[in-house]
Amino acid sequence: MTTPAADRQHPWLAALRVYRHPRVLAMLFLGFSAGLPFLLVFSTLSAWLRQAGIDRATIGLLSLVGLAYSFKLLWAPLVDRMPLPGLTRLLGRRRSWMLLAQLGVIASLVGLAHGDPAQDLGGLVLFAVLVAFCGATQDIAIDAWRIEAAPGSMQGAMAAGYQLGYRIGLLAAQAGALWLAGEYDWRLSYLTMAALMGVGVLTALAIPEPEVHVGRDTELREQRVVGFLDRKAHWPHALRHAGGWFIGAVVCPLTDFFARNGLATGALILAFIGTFRLTDYTMGVMANPFYLDIGYTLQEIAIVAKGYGVIASIVGVVVGGVGVARLGVVRTLFVGGVLVILSNLAFMTLAFADKPGLLALGLVVSGDNFAYNFAGVAFIAYLSGLTNIAYTATQYALFSAFFSLPGKLLMGGSGFIADAIGYPLFFVYTSALGVPALLVLWRLTRRLPAPRPDGASSAPA
Repeated sequence: MTTPAADRQHPWLAALRVYRHPRVLAMLFLGFSAGLPFLLVFSTLSAWLRQAGIDRATIGLLSLVGLAYSFKLLWAPLVDRMPLPGLTRLLGRRRSWMLLAQLGVIASLVGLAHGDPAQDLGGLVLFAVLVAFCGATQDIAIDAWRIEAAPGSMQGAMAAGYQLGYRIGLLAAQAGALWLAGEYDWRLSYLTMAALMGVGVLTALAIPEPEVHVGRDTELREQRVVGFLDRKAHWPHALRHAGGWFIGAVVCPLTDFFARNGLATGALILAFIGTFRLTDYTMGVMANPFYLDIGYTLQEIAIVAKGYGVIASIVGVVVGGVGVARLGVVRTLFVGGVLVILSNLAFMTLAFADKPGLLALGLVVSGDNFAYNFAGVAFIAYLSGLTNIAYTATQYALFSAFFSLPGKLLMGGSGFIADAIGYPLFFVYTSALGVPALLVLWRLTRRLPAPRPDGASSAPA
């Protein structure tokens, strides 16, 4: 019997076909919308502050503005359960919150564009906080839509589409913003970024609202809410329903995670999540100050450090997505974690060179971009497999808080550490921060199999 050509295709090439799915393509644009505001209050803002004469220690402290992305767990239950008047009926609960957050990002970026760090640093920081808050809210809605809109077999591709779009958004917020600032000024740069957020607005209006089917086990857990309301019938109506909402929206998502995984394994999973991105966060805020301090201009950083690495980012995303499909999540995470450590160490070659050229910068940054995106796709697929579809936004926000909060707390002191030990040892320090996550992941594999990239999974992780 003759095997069809599609069946004879190499399995790695066959795995690429999923990238043509409309919802994977939609994740490309949503990822762009999610990535754009992040660096505008992170490393791009640090370049603006450095050029305005703000010292490195202050820049490091102001990077704590990004803590909104870590604390989004606090309002994720609202995004999960609370309808928006008018918008939710028109667009659905995921798309309505998505659109509201995107409009908030646009308005805050316009305010940030009219700020001046030299004259009114406090006002600039206020708008940066608003950008971070709205951007984090957008992330909650996008993450929930990504997990709910596709089956588990597509979560690796959905993560890859998101990661690719996210990196393009980061590129626009770095290379595009720095180039515009160098050629014109920071006001025009940030106004242009606000206009680019229209990509997310149009996508939110075009995509369908996902259908959610809650499992039987989850329905049984939700009965505790009904039981609470019955037992508190003597309470005032508003107080009784507020308590019921709190149990269903906050308590149930947290207890569900540990009920499925157990207390010890659940704690180990959270420890891995909290340590996997330490290297990226602590290195990221000092990247642009480092490039400027060793002699590169804003235009060179935009073209080489950010623009030249986009090809490596795309390759890293695609290879990472295919790696998840062919090798599994855990093996891809191990390989990605090692690559991130090695790519961070490579920055020492620039720190030791007397006059590092553009080629050296391009090679080092390309390796870093490939490693970051390769590991990032596997990490997103891993986190997606840990959620229960009934509490997607809240549980994924919990995981996001655990992987970003430790890194951002360390990030706040990165300027002091760079001043104290110098850039070469600083890169040794950031690389060493990636080792604990690999040890915890190895321990996890000894306890239980890794989770499937399945957004509807309710089995133990």
